[in-house]
Amino acid sequence: MPSTTLPDRHPETADRAGRPTPGAGSAGNRFRKAGTTGSRPPAPGFRPDIEGLRAAAVLAVLAFHAELPGLTGGFVGVDIFFVISGYLITGLLIREAATTGRIRLGEFFSRRARRLLPSAAVVLGATALAAAWLTVPLRRTDLEYDVLAAALSTANWRFVSQQTDYLAAGRDPSPLLHFWSLAVEEQFYLFWGPLLALIVFAVLRTSRRGRAVRSAVFAVTALLTLGSFLLALHWTHTSVSLAYLGTPSRAWQFGVGALLALTPWHRLRGLSAIRPVCGWAGAAAIVWCVVRYDGGTPYPGYAALVPTLATAAVILAGTGDADATDGATAYGVGRILRGRIPRAIGRLSYTLYLWHWPVLVLAEARLGTLGWPARAALTMASALPAFATMRWIEQPLRRSRTVSEFPRRGLALGVAAVVLPVVLALVVGTGTLNLLASAPEFDLKGLPPGAADGRSLLLRTGTPLKDGPPVPGAVQARKDFPPDGGCEVAPTATTSPPCLFGATASPDRIVLLGDSHAGQWFSPLLGIAAQRGWVLQELVKQGCPLPQLTLRNPQLGRTYTECDTWRADSLSRLRQGPKPRLVVVASLNRYTDDQQLLTAGWEKTLSPLRALGVPIVYIQDTPIPGTDIPACVSGHTKDPDACAFDRATAQWPDPLAASIAAGRLPGVRAVEMNSVLCPGAGAKCPAVLERILLYRDDAHLTNVAATVLAPRLERLLTDAGALPDRDAVPSGRWTQLLRDDFDGPSGSRPSAAKWQYDLGTCYPGCPAAQWGTGEIETMTDSTDNVRLDGKGSLEIVPRLRNGRWSSGRIESKRSDYAPPPGGVLRIEASIALPDVTGPAAAGYWPAFWTLGSGLRNGYTGWPAIGELDVMENVNGRDSVFGTMHCGTLEGGPCKEPQGLGSGDRSCPDCRTGFHSYAVEVDLTAGAEQVRWYLDGREYHKVTAAQMDPRTWDDAVHHGLFLILNVAVGGNLPAALGAPAGPTTEPGHPMRVQYVAVSARGAARS
Repeated sequence: MPSTTLPDRHPETADRAGRPTPGAGSAGNRFRKAGTTGSRPPAPGFRPDIEGLRAAAVLAVLAFHAELPGLTGGFVGVDIFFVISGYLITGLLIREAATTGRIRLGEFFSRRARRLLPSAAVVLGATALAAAWLTVPLRRTDLEYDVLAAALSTANWRFVSQQTDYLAAGRDPSPLLHFWSLAVEEQFYLFWGPLLALIVFAVLRTSRRGRAVRSAVFAVTALLTLGSFLLALHWTHTSVSLAYLGTPSRAWQFGVGALLALTPWHRLRGLSAIRPVCGWAGAAAIVWCVVRYDGGTPYPGYAALVPTLATAAVILAGTGDADATDGATAYGVGRILRGRIPRAIGRLSYTLYLWHWPVLVLAEARLGTLGWPARAALTMASALPAFATMRWIEQPLRRSRTVSEFPRRGLALGVAAVVLPVVLALVVGTGTLNLLASAPEFDLKGLPPGAADGRSLLLRTGTPLKDGPPVPGAVQARKDFPPDGGCEVAPTATTSPPCLFGATASPDRIVLLGDSHAGQWFSPLLGIAAQRGWVLQELVKQGCPLPQLTLRNPQLGRTYTECDTWRADSLSRLRQGPKPRLVVVASLNRYTDDQQLLTAGWEKTLSPLRALGVPIVYIQDTPIPGTDIPACVSGHTKDPDACAFDRATAQWPDPLAASIAAGRLPGVRAVEMNSVLCPGAGAKCPAVLERILLYRDDAHLTNVAATVLAPRLERLLTDAGALPDRDAVPSGRWTQLLRDDFDGPSGSRPSAAKWQYDLGTCYPGCPAAQWGTGEIETMTDSTDNVRLDGKGSLEIVPRLRNGRWSSGRIESKRSDYAPPPGGVLRIEASIALPDVTGPAAAGYWPAFWTLGSGLRNGYTGWPAIGELDVMENVNGRDSVFGTMHCGTLEGGPCKEPQGLGSGDRSCPDCRTGFHSYAVEVDLTAGAEQVRWYLDGREYHKVTAAQMDPRTWDDAVHHGLFLILNVAVGGNLPAALGAPAGPTTEPGHPMRVQYVAVSARGAARS
């Protein structure tokens, strides 16, 4: 599963305290003539304490974003802003209704537009331009969509869709994430102003009493506030993103402020005396929330009541006709809030809020993760552009008589403030998309297949993957999910659908079980099942640990009970359903860092699985980059090494693998891919390996990478005894008899279990001196001559010391490699010939070949015993050839001593790259032939019809052993005009990446 956090908590920047509205005109007189029986509401006065309260709110949020120690609950500043906004906006509209008898929506929206939108447009435009310089293309593309959403006041819903989408997790935070709260406020304005205008209009048509307007608005507000709060409670337990970012679940906080503005608290007797206590209690509660709340606090459920009501209490402490110097308020919290510094910060709060988050995020995009001191310094630095924006954008436009004279001018300014960043986003975003789209797409069919063994990710065939951009591209990687049709069920699901793939009618079934880290193995397991004619069943749930652990789900914002239900249901289905042939399990390895707890959780899950009595294979968790890999690669297509990530943090200890290795869980095997995904022992793991982009986000493999790993996974499952060899399944498929990828430290010897050395200048007893071919080297077992290069290849190196040549010649330990009756034997190797040519290559004679097993009984009987030269090359020529030796020493059906050869096969790059060389001995009825292949293409063939049956049987109807060697000099190089001599240059190795022997039984009719 991708690493996820709670939706980021950012404050809303509500409008500052309202100033006195213009006096009542004739409409106001008409309203009073309607016959209000109560006293006229007090004239609105400027509330400096609210301006200071806004400073406290923004400072709390800035401290939270700067990650200052001990202030983990600073996100409650958003609640303070929402309450202030609801209080001031509602009071403003109700006072207008009381004085004019109506609410002028044009004037209301004009004030909001010229107050909020121009500053926001400046920040949006600056962020879009800065991102074009500071961020990588893929992240830049995401940002331009964020600009569009922020400019259109829908940012909160964009981020809701991303935060609730588990598969979109793991991306870096947007520089505009904080615009969610501004969007909530704008949506509140769009709803609240017309609603109050409608209520005022409806009430005044049916009642001539002005008090009825206030009562009707109060009743509607109370109902909406209660409904919104109940919705917030519900969403807090079902979708924390909706609860935190959604307008409906935040409206109740505006409603609390609105109810405060609608209720004549100042008329209550005795309130003046307790006002200071109320204010200080509210301030203390806010401080308590800032200190005690953190990312684990369920929010904005019941916990949000504390900062919301506390803010109302602070506002209430300053409410009424009394001025700021009366005895009741002189000792209240308002005395501090009315100070010059809090008020100055309060005036700056809106633009400071707008600027600080883009500064933090864009700085980290360029510099990497920063500690809290650096974040605090950047947050303070953001005050400079914030002050400039307030001084030269916000205040001039608010105070401009030209703009404020007519509402349509303010509205036109607001429209322009929306259109300009939208156009800028479209221009920059289109350019970025064109840049990403310009990268040529790669046909995945052109990829070499994945390697089944060794350190290489891809099979090293004759045509290496040429240099180019990563595959898949960064944009494609983001969408490169397993094609499982939605069977990786969402966090809210408690059961999985049937999810059967492949040969669904087959009684043989592989079950894939776990979380999204199990789901990434869907494609390779489907291929393995399909090759065997089996069915694959996928039981996978997002973010749900397969070990029995209780945890909190970030998407849901609460204890993940759905996971427990799903896990129990899946285990029950396996227990009661058809018995599978194999169960493959995998899971993220870092739901907890308590190793004992994790081990115990695994044992609880594996116990019922082991009771099934079927093989269980655990695929160890793959490396976790912890950063958005496709985004990084989009900015480093020519240098993907720049996106490598720390090995130590990417790979955690695996207690389950340790328990399996110790034999504490009989019936459970463990396999791993990390030695390939993060090869070597360096400090870093690659993001791109052999041009394959490995990760689609910050934690999951791309489907391309998983598919490339399919041959390796199949081999590991087969070697673990969890799968039968494919050839054990009826249909005559290949069975691997030998595979050596020559893994090992540099300078070490090849496997003694698979290979043995030929020494000296002839076989024991010297039936044929100089190996029977006139060679001049002495074969040794020295690592100077035969060694592993530490990079997955064997090197055989001819040397010249003191005028004497030495080289290496190794044979397979086994000599029983033979085709099954009526079947086929295939012998293959990937080889790069010595990179030497011309006079320096005179006498070089590299070869890969076989001899009949009977030769080891005294080393006599050649050529009747049979020899198959899979590949030979002499004198550094740009050609190779294959030959079959058989029959008699001179002449005969096999034209000895030349044999039945292919002649030169042109291969101009065989010295500079690896190519695959293979021979197949085919004893299929009616075929009876030997075929030679270069890079999968047949180029030579010898059939049984070319000789008498006895000669054919003696040559091929028996076991073979393999030989790899580099000879120096001899009859053949001399015959081709270049014997070894003074110009021959020693030290050029023949390199071998792998040797493989496979057999296939007779195909069924």
